[in-house]
Amino acid sequence: ADDGGSSGRLRASVPGLPAPGDVRRCLGALADPDVALGQVLEHRIEAGEDAGHALGNLVIVGLAQDLGSFGAAVDEVARQVGAVGRVLPATSVAVDLEAEVADAGEGPGTVRGQVAVAGSRSIDTVHLVPADAPSPPEVGEAILAAEQVVLGPGSLFTSVLAAAVVPAVRSALAETSARRVLVANLRPQEPETAGLAVADEVAALARHGIEVDDVLVDPLRTDDTGEGATCCPVADERGLVHDPERLAAALSRLVTG
Repeated sequence: ADDGGSSGRLRASVPGLPAPGDVRRCLGALADPDVALGQVLEHRIEAGEDAGHALGNLVIVGLAQDLGSFGAAVDEVARQVGAVGRVLPATSVAVDLEAEVADAGEGPGTVRGQVAVAGSRSIDTVHLVPADAPSPPEVGEAILAAEQVVLGPGSLFTSVLAAAVVPAVRSALAETSARRVLVANLRPQEPETAGLAVADEVAALARHGIEVDDVLVDPLRTDDTGEGATCCPVADERGLVHDPERLAAALSRLVTG
């Protein structure tokens, strides 16, 4: 649903294209560090008509056009960068994100577009247009087969819920026997979740029909975490981002008990 930056420009020039940005970042995170292509997916072109585009976005779009499938393009990039695991787009079609907010300028209303939603406060719910956006069948299958499904960290409404409200994803999350874990952000995100405690974020998920079994919170969050949250250090030494090794260990402990 990303309609900003490089992804937004590509969506405008290639109608029907799913936004490649989030998928690109996932591929980069899972890439083999010794594979050069994986290290330049985030490179931004500095000059010419493609200035500002992430190289990875252009690679994904080019392959999607050549192979005739966005999913096939993602799989091919994953193969080329030696990705650990598989990246699956929540939907295989272009979608827009809409939000119902308490203040849309002149009272309650609807805000459309991921960039506009991310810049909004007092968000109640979000939904996709079209509402019946399809998912690749492998998405639901992966959720149903998982031992643990991790939601976050990331922007609650414009990233986590933007993917989770895709119909097949939401249905699979409701049906899976996996433990569903919300990894709380280290701090509220301005303005999207300004003023929301961790417990409020769990309630926001529930308003969208998404229940979680565990909530993982770093001690940096001093607001209301709700009942049953697991509090343990998962931030890096500077407290700015999650530490991958600490987070992985904490998630593993939730599975093994």
